[in-house]
Amino acid sequence: MNKLFVMLLLVLPLTARSEVTTQVYCFRSLEGKSINFELRTYYDSVAKWSGAGVRYSKSKKAIPLVYRSSEEEVMAEGRPSQFTTTWVEVSEDLLTGEYEMVSQGARIYGMTYMNYKSGKKYSFDQDITMEASPETGCQW
Repeated sequence: MNKLFVMLLLVLPLTARSEVTTQVYCFRSLEGKSINFELRTYYDSVAKWSGAGVRYSKSKKAIPLVYRSSEEEVMAEGRPSQFTTTWVEVSEDLLTGEYEMVSQGARIYGMTYMNYKSGKKYSFDQDITMEASPETGCQW
């Protein structure tokens, strides 16, 4: 028991603690046929790395997203800034579309997807009634 305790004391200080935070958002289409997807964002505070992916409700596979940009707009003194964040969709080594999310504080006011091939743009609302967690995702 003492040997195990000493070993743990020697090993634990050598491990760096890196916390990756994961957020899961659920979205539903605003017009046309019903389209649902979840957006997962990841951030590693030590490596200063972020990533994202989307998974549509009828798909088992997630589509990777690459962060493109984020623009901040100050709306009013003392209020949270509005952010417009853009991710590029990468499917089978091709850039196939982009997602643009408008948020202020904890609230997401808009999400759009533009398909590069067809040029079509789709609008989505965040489904705040949907139970979601990093372990289970959106429960469609």
